[in-house]
Amino acid sequence: MAFYRSVGTVPPKRHTQHRNEEGHLYYEELMGEEGFSSDSSLLYHRSIPSAISDATEWELPSQVTQPNHPLKLRHLKLHDLFLADVWGSTDVVTGRRLILGNADVRISYAVSTTPSPLYRNVVGDEIVYVESGSATVETVFGKLAAKPGDYVLLPMATTHRWVPGGDEPLRAYTIEANSHIVPPKRYLSRFGQFLEHSPYCERDLHAPSEPLLVDETDVEVLIKHRTTKGIVGTRYVVPHHPFDVVGWDGCLYPYTFSIHDFEPLTGRIHQPPPVHQVFAGHNFVICNFVPRKVDYHPQSIPVPYYHSNVDSDEVMFYCGGDYEARKGSGISQGSISVHPGGHAHGPQPGAVERSIGVEYFDELAVMVDTFRPLELGEGGLACEDPEYAWSWGRGLGT
Repeated sequence: MAFYRSVGTVPPKRHTQHRNEEGHLYYEELMGEEGFSSDSSLLYHRSIPSAISDATEWELPSQVTQPNHPLKLRHLKLHDLFLADVWGSTDVVTGRRLILGNADVRISYAVSTTPSPLYRNVVGDEIVYVESGSATVETVFGKLAAKPGDYVLLPMATTHRWVPGGDEPLRAYTIEANSHIVPPKRYLSRFGQFLEHSPYCERDLHAPSEPLLVDETDVEVLIKHRTTKGIVGTRYVVPHHPFDVVGWDGCLYPYTFSIHDFEPLTGRIHQPPPVHQVFAGHNFVICNFVPRKVDYHPQSIPVPYYHSNVDSDEVMFYCGGDYEARKGSGISQGSISVHPGGHAHGPQPGAVERSIGVEYFDELAVMVDTFRPLELGEGGLACEDPEYAWSWGRGLGT
């Protein structure tokens, strides 16, 4: 993400002395990707950032998955996972329920009104889509305001916590990578600037604007990390609060991007899903489907054609509006459809004819396409609609 920012106080020259008013040195930390060969930022701490005083095991929420076998198209009803009586007893970090996952990406869901613990994911980048509610995301880089429709991108190893706000519970749809999550290369110049054909640009990305300084001691931080046996958790106690950064600069930092700032690309006939792409990770992509004018060829069919994604699984999270192609299937807001590679999928019965002549789709959805098969987590298994796989053959929606 080659978009330079400077926040707070930094010295005129990197790797040189930076002192406070009493003459004490700040501690410089380089946070960088791919060793020393990719994007990075320099953060200036009041205290030594590597100091810990205790380390114990943290038992993660269940990470167990099971194969999609027998191979089926699936409908998962996420709103069935969390009822109102648990919103105040869990948080969007420790209360996440794993929906789907493979070796490259894990998709989870949580609902909460409770602040999370301090948390650092050192497996990969996280991107959290705020379905509803709002939150302040406090990070080592500063604060982010998250509202409905926002993606919150948190680079790997960013210490942060979620503080829900307002009267409505925070509904968080989390995509955790085993890699970094970035804008698609085709949207960027060779120097990293967004190009004119990109559906969003630097103006749409909102990063922290001032330091967040907290004076506390003996603070717990939850760490998610990898071992040779899989993903595990560790609970640190650190002698000084991680939010002690007086300034930072560089091209690596958390930010928000609103799905409502995505400018849809349309055409005379139906456009394929890559035109909706917003982010990419290793072996997966993320796409937006937003309200838009649709195909204007006189013989066009606005809903998607039937297609077999032979190399990928397609996951669609329906988070607003009225999705034309799925009418009659039982899918509604808060639903996920899982259409696995090797199985043709497309509009429900009757949707093709109904769409002819339609000029505008009022729909909001987040899609994840993976290039390795996805397995079902405990959350996905707990909220499945068992009738969905048969809905095309039974003529629902006619």
